[in-house]
Parts: sequence; C-alpha cells; structure tokens
Amino acid sequence: MCDARASRLARTLAPLATTDGFSDTAIDGVKLIASGCSHPRTPLIYEPGLFVIAQGDKIGYLGDRVIHYGPGNYLVQAMPLPFECETLADPDTPLLGLSIGVDPLTLSELVHHLPAPARAERGSPEPMAAVALDAPMAEAVQRLADCLQDEYSSRALGEGRVREVLFAALNGPQGHSLRQLVQQHGHYARIAESLNYLHRHFALPLTVETLAERANMSASHFHHHFKRVTQLSPVQYLKRLRLLRARVLLGQQRVNVARAAADVGYRSTSQFSREYKRYFGVSPSRG
Repeated sequence: MCDARASRLARTLAPLATTDGFSDTAIDGVKLIASGCSHPRTPLIYEPGLFVIAQGDKIGYLGDRVIHYGPGNYLVQAMPLPFECETLADPDTPLLGLSIGVDPLTLSELVHHLPAPARAERGSPEPMAAVALDAPMAEAVQRLADCLQDEYSSRALGEGRVREVLFAALNGPQGHSLRQLVQQHGHYARIAESLNYLHRHFALPLTVETLAERANMSASHFHHHFKRVTQLSPVQYLKRLRLLRARVLLGQQRVNVARAAADVGYRSTSQFSREYKRYFGVSPSRG
C-alpha cells in the first residue's frame, strides 16, 4: 500500500476506532483494530482471517520466524496458531486497522469461481504470512472501510465488500494457503480441520490417536504434519490453547483460578498455575 492509500484508510478508520483492541463493526466478521500505545511481545492467538494495518506496526513471532505487518502489507492467517505479537504505536500515530474473518463457506464459493492453478502447488503453504498489499487488495479494503461509515451501507453492501476482499486475497501471493483450506484433500486441509475441532473441544481429554483417527491418518503421520504446519506438537498446541483461553476467562474476572483451570480442561489447579506462569511470566492470580 502506498503512503497515500495507507493515509486514506487510516483517516477513514480513525473516527470509528473509539476503543483499544479488537472491536465489532456493523458487518459480521469485520473488526476494527486500534491501539493508542505500544505493547510488548505477548502470547496470543488469532482466528483465521486477514489483518490489514493502515497505521502503526505489528510484529509477529512464530517459532524462528519474524513476521512484520503494517502499512504496505497484510497478514494472512489461514489457521489459528499460537504466536507472540508486538505492537508499535503511540498517541500521535495510533495503530489502526481491520480484521476480516475467513468464512469457510464464502471461501469455498469464491474458490469455485476461480480457474485452476496453472501448475500444481507443491508442499504445504505457510498458514501465517505477511504479503504485499497490492492495488486490488488495497482498493477492496478501502471500499470495505468506506462501507463502515453508516449502518445502511453496512447492511446493504457489507457482505459484498467482504467477498471482494476475500476474492482479492485468493488472487494474491498467499491465495494458495486459503484455497487449500477448502479443497478437502491433502494434509494441509486435514490439519486445518483438526485445529477447528481442537478449538471447539479443547476442554475435553483429547489424545493424538483420537485426532489422528478423525483426520484419517496414522498417529505418526498426523504428529509429523501437525508439527510441520503449526510448529508445535499436538500436545503443545492444546496446552497453549487452553492457557490462552484461561487468560481470557481470568481477564474477564468472571471466574477464579480453580474454575478457570477446570473450564479449559485442567484436572490439577497447581499444574495449571505452574504452566500458566511458565507461559505468561505471571501467576494466574495476577492475570
């Protein structure tokens, strides 16, 4: 995104961004991103989506990868992966952006209208990557942001504007990572479905064998491909997912530590407290 496009998008979003963090808009699946200050590197998890930053910067850390996404590029999050994120912003230049959720049904419909790739795509694509925000994508995002200015435009045009953005992403440099999610074959799609299952049932006593059977893979092959895609073993992924969910519960101050531990699948509160402190650097009683 050139400076002029980024500035225009930031001007469009600034009046809408009244609170820090992710806030809902009048369009389903579209959230505003805002922050008036910097935030240090912090563990978190994004649901599948596209993340476009018009002002400020974000830096993601996934394993040994460092992923910059700010004005000029956008983040394609094809699968929900635990990672660490740093935000760079200040009151004079707050972070401003949009999060656009990836709906599998809409994605499948759009892929159906795309031509087949010119050549076979080898290997698994990156499930999380920042790519250049080309003109078609920048224009589609701006039209979506313009649509957010009033509820009538949002209701009448919002769904179509989201489809435009997803279509531009499918035709962009990371389009294959989204396309393979709905092609119902191959290890990449099977791991994506396993992650969806984990997110729906993370509090249950799950095993690698159970997940592998659901994915129609042997336990050893499932473990190999799961770690290749997520950079975590299934057990490590489940542990981080549970801890991140528990942090949300504790942050809402709706439950105590013991209840949070039980609600995310821990049988031992003391084990939960140790692992929480190891991951976040503070005890769960302190948030």
